[in-house]
Amino acid sequence: MDDIDRAILRELQVDGRIPYADLGPKVGLSPSAARLRLQRLVDSKAVQVVGVTDPMTMGRSTMALLGLRVDGDSRAVADELSRHDEVVYTVLTAGGFDLFVEVVCGNPAEVLDFINDVVRPIEGVASVENFPYFAIHTHRFLWHVD
Repeated sequence: MDDIDRAILRELQVDGRIPYADLGPKVGLSPSAARLRLQRLVDSKAVQVVGVTDPMTMGRSTMALLGLRVDGDSRAVADELSRHDEVVYTVLTAGGFDLFVEVVCGNPAEVLDFINDVVRPIEGVASVENFPYFAIHTHRFLWHVD
């Protein structure tokens, strides 16, 4: 990744929908060269261009972090949980928990149902602790691109 690639990423972090006609001159390239550079970054999986949704505006107003203790392969448990739409992400960790799982549901009762009906029956799940969110204070998708 060179200075031009990093400049492209900085511009995309400001406006992910910037037209190539605007992007190219901002990074010192023609629009077509900027398109080719970005395509190379996407093809190499160095960058992924996605639309980020807000669960609150989509009718899912209850979010929680689940801390799981697992007997056995926590990767297998993470794989199983990842199949469910309520799961935003899973994180393999160490310490008091083996796995963190962020879930988004329509209401608190749906979180309880998800824990009891989906999480607890998974083979290897030893325990689950539920940490409901009151609000998201900081949520970043920006990485400092040097």
